[in-house]
Amino acid sequence: MIVPSIDLQGGQTVQLVGGAEKALDAGDPLPIARRFRVAGEIAVIDLDAAMGTGSNATLVERLLEEAPARVGGGIRDIGTAIRWLDAGAHKIIIGTAAKPELLSRLPRERVIAALDARHGEVVVEGWRTGTGAGVLERVVALRELVGGFLVTFVELEGRMGGTNLALAKEIVGAAAGSRVTIAGGVTTAEEIRDLDRIGADAQVGMALYTGRLDLADAIMAPLVSDRPDGLWPTVVVDERGVALGLVYSSAESVREAVRRGQGVYQSRSRGLWVKGETSGAVQELVRIDLDCDRDGPRFVVRQRDPGFCHLDTRSCWGEDTGLGRLARLLAARRAAAPEGSYTAKLLADPALLSAKLREEAGELAEASARADVIHEAADVLYFTLAKLAGAGIDLAEVEAHLDRRARKVTRRG
Repeated sequence: MIVPSIDLQGGQTVQLVGGAEKALDAGDPLPIARRFRVAGEIAVIDLDAAMGTGSNATLVERLLEEAPARVGGGIRDIGTAIRWLDAGAHKIIIGTAAKPELLSRLPRERVIAALDARHGEVVVEGWRTGTGAGVLERVVALRELVGGFLVTFVELEGRMGGTNLALAKEIVGAAAGSRVTIAGGVTTAEEIRDLDRIGADAQVGMALYTGRLDLADAIMAPLVSDRPDGLWPTVVVDERGVALGLVYSSAESVREAVRRGQGVYQSRSRGLWVKGETSGAVQELVRIDLDCDRDGPRFVVRQRDPGFCHLDTRSCWGEDTGLGRLARLLAARRAAAPEGSYTAKLLADPALLSAKLREEAGELAEASARADVIHEAADVLYFTLAKLAGAGIDLAEVEAHLDRRARKVTRRG
């Protein structure tokens, strides 16, 4: 799959050729991150920190709020590594400091070792100095200590002349299950597809920024179809992972979905179908995920009311249940609660809502019998969701915050 890359220098997004010459300045990285996050995890590389000429740490923290990201650049000690893991980085990328004494102190599955190779030899010091060590040798030495590798083919980086698929295949074999990401020269959707088929991802920057590679085509590259019409069955879910329906996608519909940032699909009878264009039940496209067999993409969307189904229900299986439904009901009542309803009273009186939250939390803390714990927990959840509705906060935002907390390495005392 593709891992879009954002390289930071002086607070701006840049692309370097050969690690030295600035070939492109793409400007503010925040809108770029918002565009790239539809592909899933992005790479954020602080070149100033890597080169020892400065830091873009505040900007990196802001980018972590915008998109799921792996972070690299200047991570040379345990304190810096843990800082980025605690800040919510899905993974950290460690370069020359990727040695057993540091790696052994970090969660293996969240660490990527970065190896820069020129014609198969590992190079350091800004790609200027050869080490005499082969890239395959270094992969074998580190594979038990890291969850993945980022291997940059220095002689190809930034030149958009194609990548070295044969060497990439050898690296995947040497990694023995640790996921490999290849950077350097990847230019076409076909290369991304070929890398995916040998078990590697492609980290891409220059080709995306110059328009040589279309983001939607890069996302779709690994997909296959066994249907005569070439369509892909597509599962549509909301931000909480609740299934809304099953549709079909085509290359054209995915390109349009990524371009618009909306749910756009391929109707088998009517052609291109922009969800909500006539009904108003539009979808904001959050992310496109590929399944393990690469034949059934998943669209993660923010669904506007009345819902996904043409029968005006939340999903094609009817209304959903649980916390998601209650949260949406309370949010709707914030705007137009039935006169005299308890919810209307709570939302109109923040002091009452605060008092009820404290009261119910205390009762839950004191409950011991199973039925009482369930009852009191339900009360606390109801009033919590009412508090969120009053503040205009979606439940999915809280869940995303909990996910970020779960990525922290530092635990409370």
